[in-house]
Amino acid sequence: MTEDARKIKLIMELRRQGISDPLVLSAMERVPRDLFVPDSFADQAFDDHALPIACGQTISQPFVVAFMTQALRVGDRMKVLEIGTGSGYQSAVLAQLCRRLYTIERYRTLSRAAVNRFESLGITNITTMVGDGMNGWPEQAPFDRIIVTAASQDVPANLLEQLKIGGIMVAPVGQSTASQMLIRYVKSEEGFDQEEILPVRFVPLVEGIAREL
Repeated sequence: MTEDARKIKLIMELRRQGISDPLVLSAMERVPRDLFVPDSFADQAFDDHALPIACGQTISQPFVVAFMTQALRVGDRMKVLEIGTGSGYQSAVLAQLCRRLYTIERYRTLSRAAVNRFESLGITNITTMVGDGMNGWPEQAPFDRIIVTAASQDVPANLLEQLKIGGIMVAPVGQSTASQMLIRYVKSEEGFDQEEILPVRFVPLVEGIAREL
């Protein structure tokens, strides 16, 4: 099967699973996932499952990337914060839809590799930082949207504070991979409305910057 055929098959599978936003589907189609996976897994790049990457992390299942992106309801004038750059795949998808993406990664190795991928694809609206995702990015706050790609028992208060009134955050909550739930938060003047939207499995959100990698 050719790469184009594998990509078309993936998009059709995403449609079958309920991804209906044409802008999200178009973004998923434009971003070459094979550039974001290790060479040893290139033959599985367009399969709908998570894959291991460097530093003991993973690249999320395409359905989860598409689902979270759709749940964020991103507009083309929005400023978005991503916690957990990873391979940069989710970042590259979001960059197709927003004005500016700010993304934080605790592993220097992953951040450098992601930047190289963005440059090779000509993506210019992503700003990266090696840092502690739990702190968010206060210098650039507030954000229209925030996406968290690692799970914590409770979403860090710093992130909720950095969301605009009317803004949306999507984050996995729960320490055990068997009991994590993707939650959508909507910020209002009175506080936050939250909605459980999908059972998920993510690596844990870890405090601090990784020392060795």
